Amino acid sequence: MGHKQYMAVGQTARNRFFGLSPKPVPLSMLISQQGKLNHGRLAVITFSIATVVLGVILSFVPWLDYIIFKELKLWNGSLSYSYWQRPGVIRLTKVYIFNVTNPQGFLENGEKPKLTEIGPFVYREDMEKVNIKFHDNDTVTYQHNKILRFVPELSVDKNLKLVVPNIPLLTVTSFSPNLAGWLFNLLATGLSITYRERAKPFVHVTAEQLVFGYDDPLVTLAHYFYPKGKRPNTQMGLLLARNGTLEEVSTIHTGEDMESFGYLDRINGMDHLPHWSDKPCNDIRASEGSFFPPRLSTKADTVYVYDKDLCRILPFTYRKDVYINGIQTGLYTPPNSTFESADVNPDNKCFCQGEKCPPRGLQNISPCQYNAPVYLSYPHFYDAEPSLLERFEGLKPEQNKHESYFYIQPKIGVPLEGQVRVQLNLKVDRAPNIMVNDIHKFPDIIFPIMWVQEGIEGVSTPIWRWIFLATTFGPIAAPIISYSLIVFGLAILIHAFIKAYKNIVIGQNSLEIVEIGRETIRRSSTLLMNSSQKLLAHKETSYRPLSQSTPSSAHGSQEGRLQELNYIDKTDNISQSIDELKSILNRDFVKTNFCETEKESLIHSDNAFIVSEHRRCRVFKVPDSYY
Repeated sequence: MGHKQYMAVGQTARNRFFGLSPKPVPLSMLISQQGKLNHGRLAVITFSIATVVLGVILSFVPWLDYIIFKELKLWNGSLSYSYWQRPGVIRLTKVYIFNVTNPQGFLENGEKPKLTEIGPFVYREDMEKVNIKFHDNDTVTYQHNKILRFVPELSVDKNLKLVVPNIPLLTVTSFSPNLAGWLFNLLATGLSITYRERAKPFVHVTAEQLVFGYDDPLVTLAHYFYPKGKRPNTQMGLLLARNGTLEEVSTIHTGEDMESFGYLDRINGMDHLPHWSDKPCNDIRASEGSFFPPRLSTKADTVYVYDKDLCRILPFTYRKDVYINGIQTGLYTPPNSTFESADVNPDNKCFCQGEKCPPRGLQNISPCQYNAPVYLSYPHFYDAEPSLLERFEGLKPEQNKHESYFYIQPKIGVPLEGQVRVQLNLKVDRAPNIMVNDIHKFPDIIFPIMWVQEGIEGVSTPIWRWIFLATTFGPIAAPIISYSLIVFGLAILIHAFIKAYKNIVIGQNSLEIVEIGRETIRRSSTLLMNSSQKLLAHKETSYRPLSQSTPSSAHGSQEGRLQELNYIDKTDNISQSIDELKSILNRDFVKTNFCETEKESLIHSDNAFIVSEHRRCRVFKVPDSYY
């Protein structure tokens, strides 16, 4: 060690001993020890700095949203793709049929039709997307494959006989005022002879037959004589077309742009509905129900739903926030203008197709029903013109039971619960020229046939867990993780600095303590020799300095080099205590060799620090009994 280095170490120890502040430590000394690079300390400091930097970056970057939206986009392998391709939810279709209890009284006596709601007839919808093909414009094309399976434990007996209007017959007779009356009379007469029960205004059928089809001669004729592409099914069934792979080919947006996520781009290659000629009636910008554009991204309060059987898109407007099983959702219901009359809502005028627009609460969907005069409404004529309700007995509209709704998570646009509730009605025009089976007595009326509730009552546990992590737990955990990284990194960094600082200041392998001991003993040796007779004149004990030994005389031993004094015990009778020696040492030696600040500190100390360090470093070769 050079002179400058020796003085620096001695000064550091001296300042430490007297409680004086040390000089600033260079940063390079924090990653080195005894002039050598400390790889372990460097690794710890590097790790802590990297942890802090990572925490700071994560606190400013929306990394959680990046992960969520990456898995939310539809691509082969994402979480949303498996949910969308084969939904892991139970979709139920519930059918409620209006049974007419007074058909004869209605036809012959002019009574109000007495309707009794029978149901539900519950069908579980097993659905998957097939023929899937992704495109370069961030869209995907597919077809629906649906199978409706009856759920008897949740249903009324599906073989129960019900009385309902004869839809095929009344559809044909409604066109009679525009055609020759004799032709319809001939047709009705032939039907009454050949198919007696199928030629009456009301028919007896089971729920299974009405929903999934029964043989009817008029439907069979229409199937053979209608132009190809517009032919109805071979049987009469209101939900018959729902089973199997649907012919409709849909193309939706995959989520590259969240403004249109889950919305239709094409239907059968067309960017509009072919049933209506004008906008907004022919718009297809709507969801098929699996995903919606997230409200937090779009800031829009209205979403749209499309179903082939509805023959249009239905708007749903945000109402309020609702928590379902700990997850925030938005409640959406249809606005009052959905089935409003064209006089009040001009946007509905394009649904009229050249005929008189229906009253409030009705929607003509005959273009989607092979031109049969079928009208759409809410169940029990909920939110409809009161005159529609007044013509029947047994209808009781209730908002909780008959209003459609969706609960949609605003961050990812996934519905947690939703039901679409619509009613199918038959518009009957009186046929005064057809006398067979009292058909001419059937008045002009919008007659309810049945209403359907289709949707989900909840999501499966795995889907709920994924949504909860992404929307509830994640936003709380993400900042905690980011700030924890910062705190953890800073804690490690501070600990490393403190540890390195202590190693430098307190002493590198006790070198500084040894140096202060050496300096103290050298400076006090003369005093001890001169005052030994005065202090210990009556004792047979003395000190003598070591001879200036050379490496050869000391045999190269480290112990010999460290010894400065040698204690010689000439008698066991010590009459003066060590405290007297320490007191004199403090006063005479200190006053002679130290500055004022050092004098004051040493005079009032008991030198325990120096004594203990001397014993540990073996500066003094003194028996333990001496202390």
